[in-house]
Amino acid sequence: MNVFLWIVQAVLAGMFAMAGVMKSTQPKEKLAAKLPWVADFSPGTVRLIGVVEFAAALGLILPAATGIAPVLTPLAATGLAITMLLAALTHARRKEPSAIAFNAALLILAVLVAWGRFGPYSF
Repeated sequence: MNVFLWIVQAVLAGMFAMAGVMKSTQPKEKLAAKLPWVADFSPGTVRLIGVVEFAAALGLILPAATGIAPVLTPLAATGLAITMLLAALTHARRKEPSAIAFNAALLILAVLVAWGRFGPYSF
């Protein structure tokens, strides 16, 4: 199970790192072509979401890999779960069911990591 959790952590970290860099570095107008939900938020909020996602991606891997404050790993997973819950609510308001399904899948994976790393498979 430990290896499985590491794989899930790596997949989540990769996805959120890419998404975070994209949202924090590209202008809102360019993002709007790929991510229509950004029209509902200010440029600063979109950048903040990107920075949060990137920081959580680092938090999924670095603390556990280095052994420095490994409790940050399940906290990062919990933060991503909350982020995905809020994202699903935004997509529900916009009536985007396919995006909700994607958010739900990421939410489940983040909750799995948080449960495993807080509980029976902690560091």
